[in-house]
Amino acid sequence: MQPDIRKIVTYQEDVLVEGFKPAAEPWVMCAAAAVVKNPWAGRFVEDLSPVIQAFGPPLGALLTERVTAMTGSGERIEAFGKAAVVGLDGEIEHASGLIHTLRFGNHFRQAVGAKSYLAFTNTRGGANAPIQIPLMDKNDAGRRSHYLTVHFAISDAPRADELVIALGAATSGRPHHRIGDRYQDLKEMGHDVDNPAAV
Repeated sequence: MQPDIRKIVTYQEDVLVEGFKPAAEPWVMCAAAAVVKNPWAGRFVEDLSPVIQAFGPPLGALLTERVTAMTGSGERIEAFGKAAVVGLDGEIEHASGLIHTLRFGNHFRQAVGAKSYLAFTNTRGGANAPIQIPLMDKNDAGRRSHYLTVHFAISDAPRADELVIALGAATSGRPHHRIGDRYQDLKEMGHDVDNPAAV
């Protein structure tokens, strides 16, 4: 069983000026999305696992390949995330099922050499629904400079019986980040940030 893919959409923005100030290097944010027929659309299916196990690896591999091609390599990616939007004849559980599996996400994590988990959204919507992929640092979940969102839409997807499955990435954090990170706040609150169990 293989996913029935109608099309693949890629999105990229290279930010040269942010906040009225030039970026030292172009700030690249990008995404790759697959528009897939939802095999569970229009009915309740108790056991989703056969499809999840079959669809996860090829979708994870395909989208990882597309995203890393846009950045030039997995090594260049500093922030990453994933998202799914299910069409109106599907359940949120369908969107969740296809992205919340190691068979899907581990392709991306391994390609970028990540330690962090993938930030995510799973939503329902019709054609042109916003696809919002939250990103975070691939190795440090507390690094606020890399709290980002890749935001785009596909004008004809998802149809009612489709899913949009997407991966997103950035080659850096915000160009002029200056709000500190999570650990600074924790220190100010008296937490021992060198001992994660104490936080």
